[in-house]
Amino acid sequence: MQGSISLQRLTWVALFMTLVVIALGAYTRLADAGLGCPDWPGCYGQIGVPMQAEDIAKAEQLFPQRAVEPSKAWLEMIHRYFAGTLGFVVFALSSLIWKSSVTYRPFAVVLSTVIIAQAALGMWTVTLKLMPVIVMLHLLGGFTLFSLLAWLMCHLRSASSMQKQRTVNIDYLSTSSLSVLRSFTVFATAVLILQIMLGGWTSSNYAALMCTSLPICQGDWQSHLDFANAFNFIQSGFDDYEFGVLDYGARMTIHVTHRIGALITTLVLLLLIILLYKSALPAAKAYVKVIALGLMVQVLLGVANVVFHLPLLNAVMHNLSAALLLVTLIATNHFVWVKVQSSRTQVHDSKREYSV
Repeated sequence: MQGSISLQRLTWVALFMTLVVIALGAYTRLADAGLGCPDWPGCYGQIGVPMQAEDIAKAEQLFPQRAVEPSKAWLEMIHRYFAGTLGFVVFALSSLIWKSSVTYRPFAVVLSTVIIAQAALGMWTVTLKLMPVIVMLHLLGGFTLFSLLAWLMCHLRSASSMQKQRTVNIDYLSTSSLSVLRSFTVFATAVLILQIMLGGWTSSNYAALMCTSLPICQGDWQSHLDFANAFNFIQSGFDDYEFGVLDYGARMTIHVTHRIGALITTLVLLLLIILLYKSALPAAKAYVKVIALGLMVQVLLGVANVVFHLPLLNAVMHNLSAALLLVTLIATNHFVWVKVQSSRTQVHDSKREYSV
């Protein structure tokens, strides 16, 4: 029991740290500080940011192509410090999982693998000079880690509740209805992930301000569509990808696709809300409220990005809101796939024991 409590506490710490790192990563990227330090893991060949005149002069001799901007360099290094700390927390959590439970050992392996991959992507983000596909994968890696930790927390809390004999109160739900609900929850999560990928691709190609009107884009936008170049993920042959390398048509296409994706995602999540609300699962109403609130906030933040021309803090909150909406759907998946099944089994077993 004590081991389970320790796992939950450390998982909470890892979840909070991951959210902070996602926020810092978004802020660093959106503040155009992704190359605030042109090398990795140090900054201009130093552990910290060059601040003294002598250190700055030495740094600019080592990297003559990029002048030292201390404010941007500090943003980048603070992000790295927090990311490094998160790495140690995840490794500690993985070790505790390995020692505490054979059942959860796959989580330990996956979590460690993801954090190592994230470190590699963080390095390549700098060494490949903000290549868009690497930046997008780095963003997805952070969201993946956040989702895995959320699933682990749901599992730990569910196991703890079962020990305390607190189960989900359910009405009778037909197998076919439960199957539809489960399948649509997975589908809605996949749609949201695709939309997050589109958002990452929009940001990494500096396409967020290509359309400044609602609902789609200004002017004769259809004549500028260029899907071939917009979604060419291997943009080779460039020394530096900062501020983007695609032309207007390709970036506008990315932005328009993200807008249309947002409309589709909103409709899909609204259908999920309706399915959850109409199900015979009273506990699902809590998920309905959280998904509805998260969706509303995300849509409003997206609209504000366009209306107010991508204010920095609003854009960061748009990233965080997407991450929180994703883990809400992860928790919903756990509820309909794991918790409901366990509860139905318990109800069935208790009836069988009573009849005997």
